[in-house]
Amino acid sequence: MPLSSNIFTQKTHYEVLSVNEGATYDEVRAGYRAAILNAHPDKSQAKLESLVSSDENGEFLSVQKAWEVLRDPKSRSEYDKQLKTFRQNSANIAYEIDIEEMTIESTGDATELMYPCRCGDHFSISSFDLEEMGVLIDENGEIYFQSSDFVSAYVVLSCGSCSLKTRLVMNRTS
Repeated sequence: MPLSSNIFTQKTHYEVLSVNEGATYDEVRAGYRAAILNAHPDKSQAKLESLVSSDENGEFLSVQKAWEVLRDPKSRSEYDKQLKTFRQNSANIAYEIDIEEMTIESTGDATELMYPCRCGDHFSISSFDLEEMGVLIDENGEIYFQSSDFVSAYVVLSCGSCSLKTRLVMNRTS
């Protein structure tokens, strides 16, 4: 499933720790130590609850999260893959569309949602792909979400002919 959260709309974990993406473990650790000292609201014996509540921007928690992910080689590798995918998907995004803006076409056992591209071709996604993301389309073209806690998600679609991409946004409205 594509990244449905906004984990990359803010600083990356590398930016939080002020290290480059090729940093060694020791460089990441040094970046963490420096960042945690800068993010610590005070050096008193305050409890974690008061520390967290006084951290209005969540900077302290961001530093902690960055360290948790980047210190472990497996979680860092997975994070790097997600970051790379996000960056690739964000390139050449022409515009953003809502799922309700797409035209629904049934072809035998599959349903395809399509949206015209300015080049004359179209962006499309199949009902099978949507189903993998927890979005269902019935025979009347009504859109349903499998999970009751589904709030929103997006997927980047490529045009069939040109290099443009669009972000298809799926939001639960009720």
